[in-house]
Amino acid sequence: MTGRYPGTTMADVDDRLYFRQLLAGRDFAAEDLVAGQMVNFSYLIGDRVAGKAVVVDPAYDVGGLLDVLAADDMACDGVLATHYHPDHVGGSLMGYPIEGVTDLLGRVQVPVHVQRTEAPWVAKATGLGEGDLVQHDSGDVVGVGELEIELVHTPGHTPGSQCFAVAGRLVSGDTLFLDGCGRTDLPGGDPEQMYESLTTRLARFGDDVVLYPGHLYSPEPSATLGETRLRNYVFRPQSVQQWLAMFGA
Repeated sequence: MTGRYPGTTMADVDDRLYFRQLLAGRDFAAEDLVAGQMVNFSYLIGDRVAGKAVVVDPAYDVGGLLDVLAADDMACDGVLATHYHPDHVGGSLMGYPIEGVTDLLGRVQVPVHVQRTEAPWVAKATGLGEGDLVQHDSGDVVGVGELEIELVHTPGHTPGSQCFAVAGRLVSGDTLFLDGCGRTDLPGGDPEQMYESLTTRLARFGDDVVLYPGHLYSPEPSATLGETRLRNYVFRPQSVQQWLAMFGA
């Protein structure tokens, strides 16, 4: 992978890369009991030299996330949303209000990047208009300084779930965890699409790519895709028929 500008090498990207994995209920929103129970990860990804970063899935305490950026001398340059669920973008979680994208935009005006098919779902969850969202197709790239972040459409958990590939890392939201994958029995879920996303859309990422999930559902916060493919039971079915027999709703 190279940067958006000629002459940028992978070593340059590694030197410039700003990447932080933050656990809700511990690293921010420390006094929020729901955040502590849900164990969501948010991510800050950016270019250290440019001093800009995007926030992946801001929820629970957007002020806390912006404070982390400020303490690191970084400015918020945008939002990347993996999917529409309130514990990732804010909204009402079974009647419990969660801060999210709308609150962040009240503090700083930045683009909110979503997959095209997820836009109406994000709009409904957050109260934003679809016109407030930057809608993307799979394979689109969001630039932050000289850093490139590829958006990978991985439907199954929701229609427009997406992962983010950057510098040998894959931020997977609720598509894939170190143990298990996102539920497919919630509104917009589709078990057959999930199987296709896991076995086809993510198959091009090598075993050395490091997986960073949307929740801390395992003892470790990250692992290589090689380790994940070996131990995660969702990769055991050898056909869509076997998959649906095990996981089909």
